[in-house]
Amino acid sequence: MGGCARARWATAALGFLGLLCAVLGAVMIISVPSIIRQQVYKNVRIDPSSLSFNMWKEIPIPFYLSIYFFDIVNSQEILRGQKPQVRERGPYVYREYRRKTNITFNDNDTVSFLEYRTFEFQPDKSSGLESDYIIMPNILVLSAAMLMENKPMSLKVFLTLAFTTFGQHAFMNRTVGEIMWGYDDPILNIIHKYFPDKFPMKGKFGLFAELNNSNSGLFTVFTGISNFSRIHLVDKWNGLSKVSFWHSDQCNMINGTSGQLWAPFMTPQSSLEFYSPEACRSMKLIYKEAGEFEGIPTFRFKAPDTLFANGSVYPPNEGFCPCRESGIQNVSTCRFNAPLFLSHPHFYNADPVLAEAVFGLHPNEKDHSLFLDIHPVTGIPMNCSVKLQLSLYIKAVKGIGQTRNIQPVVLPLVWFEERGAMEGETLQKFYTQLVLMPKLLHYAQYVLLALGCLLLLVPVVYQIRTQGPREAKSQPSSAAQPDRLPSPCTPLLQDSLSGQPASPKV
Repeated sequence: MGGCARARWATAALGFLGLLCAVLGAVMIISVPSIIRQQVYKNVRIDPSSLSFNMWKEIPIPFYLSIYFFDIVNSQEILRGQKPQVRERGPYVYREYRRKTNITFNDNDTVSFLEYRTFEFQPDKSSGLESDYIIMPNILVLSAAMLMENKPMSLKVFLTLAFTTFGQHAFMNRTVGEIMWGYDDPILNIIHKYFPDKFPMKGKFGLFAELNNSNSGLFTVFTGISNFSRIHLVDKWNGLSKVSFWHSDQCNMINGTSGQLWAPFMTPQSSLEFYSPEACRSMKLIYKEAGEFEGIPTFRFKAPDTLFANGSVYPPNEGFCPCRESGIQNVSTCRFNAPLFLSHPHFYNADPVLAEAVFGLHPNEKDHSLFLDIHPVTGIPMNCSVKLQLSLYIKAVKGIGQTRNIQPVVLPLVWFEERGAMEGETLQKFYTQLVLMPKLLHYAQYVLLALGCLLLLVPVVYQIRTQGPREAKSQPSSAAQPDRLPSPCTPLLQDSLSGQPASPKV
């Protein structure tokens, strides 16, 4: 009889535990998504108490800047009017360090900051040294020639004499380090001396001289602390809500983020928009596909075909004109009026005539397209590769002897890739807190619900099995079996079911 009581208590306990698990599982199914959502909101906003704040303040992801130069093979032939031929040199790889300073939280739910960048050459990752010599267009000479195209002939002759006096030619042979970080130019020194406000670049002239040990302007972005709907969006850049480089309000707008973090909970309908001070414009990337990075689910975003399309192909880009062939963007208005153009490397995704005009170009999607892999739940980049090319439009200018018979061509100067991927301790911490734990909670809620339902079946099965013998005793068999003893639980169960006390045995 004691064994039957213990069995009933155990059955009741298992039933209660099953009910508890089922209720807990159901509650988790309803509440866990909301809890995860609130935790993500709390930890991706720009707040000193959030988990991502230190990551935002000083990016722990190692970034690398890879530079590829277009070394000119036939500079003398180009001066005689022949088609340019180039060979790609590189990569020359630099470790990029970023840190934010002057962080100021404002009253309107925004934060202002300066982000400084420094670059350190990585010989072990490079295919060459900074001492390598590269033949490339003399940007100052050829740009000055283009600016003087419609000026009086007397000025052109004077400029030709000045170039000749200082030994300036249409093409130059300089080291990678000089091209990157600057070299002394006698013409530039004269401009600085006698016309100090005519040329914005001070000191040495180099393609990336303004980037090293400098900032990209004062950004003011929304923190998401008070109003989450605008989190990470740029409010102002250098105090401006729009720029004045272009010819339409749409093209001058500062849209999107500063290019480091985006709003969480993305869908395939989301897009990535950011303002690039180097390109002097906002850019938008579109969703391509879902994938994984080191076990972390990601959305891949890429540049649309219309990113650098000209106004005739994509009317909203008309404000970036004057335009040439589609696929290259004229950035002269924000680069001291030099005839410079921005595009994908090797003129990928541009009008084919651009690549056909230069020997040695081989555009393809694998090597020359850009992408960002974003964790859609948090909006944090996991892996990114931004690739862009800078080109110079050159041609013979009558009266400028240095340009001789150069045929009009958009000549690529350099293309660069800025790449970074989360790794090491940062990646492990991110995976544990923002991927593994939510996944465990997701599975736990269904395991608890299933376990609860199974345990709730125990009392039902027990009741069915113990009720069967009692009903069999209530209908005596015609063939008596005196040798079989009745179950000791049967009288107890019968009496308990009838509500009468058990009769004492003699």
